Amino acid sequence: MTNFGFGAYNSINPAKITTPTSTQAQPAQDENPVAKGVSEFKQAVQQAEQAAVDTAVSGADPHAMVEALANAEMVLDTAVTIRDKVVEAYQELLRMPV
Repeated sequence: MTNFGFGAYNSINPAKITTPTSTQAQPAQDENPVAKGVSEFKQAVQQAEQAAVDTAVSGADPHAMVEALANAEMVLDTAVTIRDKVVEAYQELLRMPV
């Protein structure tokens, strides 16, 4: 069975084939740090969006919304900084004489 979604995060989280398994989870050593970072980024943005919707619709705690938005902003700034460093490193490689 496949799991397809039509949300804004399809490019971050592509459709995956889901199969029930009874094996134990992989050890933490085998985790991909890039995939983990993208997953944490996605989760922080989704939490901020949900907090904003909850505050707008049901009048939830505005402090929680501000906290979630600040966390999402920090995660976004970190992701942009990492992207900038990767692009800068790539440009340095292109400038190297062959």
